[in-house]
Amino acid sequence: MAHNTLTPTFFEHDVREVARSLIGKTLVSRHNRQRVSGMIVETEAYLPKGDSASHAYRGPNRKNASMFGPAGRAYVYSIHARHCFNVVTEDPGVPCAVLVRAVEPLDGITWMQQRRQTEKRERLSTGPGRLCEAFAIDRQLDGVKLTSRRRVWIEHNPAITICNEMIRSTQRIGVTSAGRLKLRFVLQGNGFVSGPRSLG
Repeated sequence: MAHNTLTPTFFEHDVREVARSLIGKTLVSRHNRQRVSGMIVETEAYLPKGDSASHAYRGPNRKNASMFGPAGRAYVYSIHARHCFNVVTEDPGVPCAVLVRAVEPLDGITWMQQRRQTEKRERLSTGPGRLCEAFAIDRQLDGVKLTSRRRVWIEHNPAITICNEMIRSTQRIGVTSAGRLKLRFVLQGNGFVSGPRSLG
């Protein structure tokens, strides 16, 4: 069954809608001819206004410039020697993005294990830092088009059906400001969701 790469239109909607809609989609990376993929099971939305946890809250700068760009681009930032992968949404100049926190490994698991230096499948891509390491995503991919199928992209797999009742919204993880907002979306009961079980 053919997988369809998501078009720019998919990402042009409200960041919360995109964050929820990404659950069940397939993240794909190709690095040194090695393809890896995983089903997205956890995301977090970062709002364009009134969200003090957003990197764009204090305005544009060199590091967060991708957040102000067109929808369907990657925003990759580094933290504690690791990287986090985000999807830019809405209109150009409206700074918002979806953090992809965790995926369930599908293809290229051997490559993921080598990059992560572990054979434990549940530790390959559970959490944003692990995910980026497993998928070989770093700052070099900041700003790339996620619709071009060149290095990293997101697909819709018609064989995967996720109904609204299967998605749970909670508070975001590790957010000290604007923590009351329920902007984290998870595939309920999935073993690859990060964070405390009470939040999964």
